[in-house]
Amino acid sequence: MLLHSNILGEGKPFVILHGFLGMSDNWKTLGTQFSEQGFQVHLVDQRNHGRSFWSEEFNYEILAEDLKNYCEAHDLSDIVLLGHSMGGKTAMMFATEYPELVSKLMVADISPRFYPVHHDAILNGLSALDFNEIKSRGAADKALSNYVSDFGTRQFLLKNLYWIEKGKFALRINLNVLKDEVAEVGEALPSYATYNGDTLFLRGDRSEYIGVGDESIIKNHFPKAIIETISNAGHWLHAENPEEFFEAVIDFVK
Repeated sequence: MLLHSNILGEGKPFVILHGFLGMSDNWKTLGTQFSEQGFQVHLVDQRNHGRSFWSEEFNYEILAEDLKNYCEAHDLSDIVLLGHSMGGKTAMMFATEYPELVSKLMVADISPRFYPVHHDAILNGLSALDFNEIKSRGAADKALSNYVSDFGTRQFLLKNLYWIEKGKFALRINLNVLKDEVAEVGEALPSYATYNGDTLFLRGDRSEYIGVGDESIIKNHFPKAIIETISNAGHWLHAENPEEFFEAVIDFVK
């Protein structure tokens, strides 16, 4: 089965991978801007997310293989690859497994190291949404606010809502599998995995996902890595400071 994508523009292939519980639509605005710089941008939904297929299997080896199948089906090589958070881990795995397909790698606010599970409240909140009762986005937001206090995070999560039939909401994510396999999202890159191509790590200045101790871990796997900090931004740095994020990416790929 092939991953769903939204393809924008013409030129050098530029693939973007969203994070956990996200989808390709989260990147539409920036993707359009990148396409205007002479790239064919592929906004990809990873399995169990967005409009892509659902599967019981979920780990970074499989996610990287999905992307390889996608590249083969679309005849893509020498790609610019950008991934955020979970998508950044997929991008790292892909670049280390299939380096011949990647010209430049960019990773947004995630390190190759292990992260403990920290999505419990979010997953519990999404699981508690009763779509027999909830008939509007406002009602869904109110219900989710019992679990997730941050408005911006709730808006991000509720992008997964859609009408499965008249008057009946559903979620685009495969929530049951993602709950069961959530530990996979924090898994470290294998110790032997390395990519010797041009690599940029971007971190938010208010995020704790990439700390000082991560720099040596990053260089270990990605010897050519540059690490840059986006100001006034947390983990969703591309949404919180899109202008600075866009400039950093274009400077690097051009």
